[in-house]
Amino acid sequence: MSQRKENRAKAMKEARRSQYFAKLNDVPTSPRKMRLVADMIRGMEAYKALSVLRYSKKEASIRLEGLLRSAIANWEKKNDKTADSGELYISSIYVDEARTLKRLRPAPQGRGYRIRKRSNHVTIFVDSINNANQN
Repeated sequence: MSQRKENRAKAMKEARRSQYFAKLNDVPTSPRKMRLVADMIRGMEAYKALSVLRYSKKEASIRLEGLLRSAIANWEKKNDKTADSGELYISSIYVDEARTLKRLRPAPQGRGYRIRKRSNHVTIFVDSINNANQN
């Protein structure tokens, strides 16, 4: 690896140490469906978002609820204290497309229709409201 790339990688790694996040890879649901649920909780206070996800009818909300709990636990681990109910909020959440499994379904007259089974990667960042006011 060249020196420039190595320095950039070290800088990015150091910047990530001050952020609190959780990542979920290869979720077997389409990114479009996951983004619908992610848009519901973007920018919300963390515990309010947990209750919204708990009572949502979408299947993707179950996975996002577990991911949000993991991000909160990561914040608590790095700060050595427990999160209060109004202290944390979701600073950013994004859904990226992952690999697509291509399958064939039998169709009339000897044809085959292509089925695309999509998956996604979800990353969620939480931060305390106090840190947001300081920046």
